[in-house]
Amino acid sequence: MSDTDLPPAPPHPPRPIRSFVLRAGRMGSGQTRALTELGPRFVLPFQTARLDPEAVFGRRAPLVFEIGFGMGDATAQIAAARPGTDFIGCEVHTPGVGALLKQIGERELTNLRIVQHDAVEVLEHMIAPASLAGIHLFFPDPWHKKKHHKRRLIQPAFVTQLVTRLVPGGYLHCATDWQPYAEQMLEVLGAEPALRNTAAGYAPKPDYRPLTKFEHRGLKLGHGVWDLVFTRR
Repeated sequence: MSDTDLPPAPPHPPRPIRSFVLRAGRMGSGQTRALTELGPRFVLPFQTARLDPEAVFGRRAPLVFEIGFGMGDATAQIAAARPGTDFIGCEVHTPGVGALLKQIGERELTNLRIVQHDAVEVLEHMIAPASLAGIHLFFPDPWHKKKHHKRRLIQPAFVTQLVTRLVPGGYLHCATDWQPYAEQMLEVLGAEPALRNTAAGYAPKPDYRPLTKFEHRGLKLGHGVWDLVFTRR
């Protein structure tokens, strides 16, 4: 059979649109040590099966899922201030995972676990429907250029998926320092029939969300920060 007689190769499946770009980051010695010593206990491997939070944390408690915790400062502060709540944070960048593990060790946190994987896939495969008391999405990449807006996380289909993971009355808390993205968030979240806005528009910053160093610096320069807090009907 000649090459011309061979059946055409099957088309490659379309690559999923990612909301992040993996970048190499510098790892400090403390982060590296935390990965080695604490990673086996506090980093959950990605799996295509539902997670059992009660087995993971050894108790039954409200569960909050955070998407993209960066270097984990706010995550650690929130977990320390809310010991009665369990937290799972997703982050793809290894330096951030190492930094949060370091804080887990320093603060002796037992109510926080990490999954180093794409949060969209973690949500789809590992998080059971109607199992989350809250979802945090703080300062996601705004993808400033119009041609990149499709990479933004807050899109109608993803919001619908987020809602299915919340218990009735559970909350979705987003925050951004990029006004055009805040406006898109408000439009998309407001159009989801299963969500109710807790404010007339943007919400006052909840007390549990600490100000990051980046946010402090931005506020001093006159930059705005917009919080959006919606609950599942």
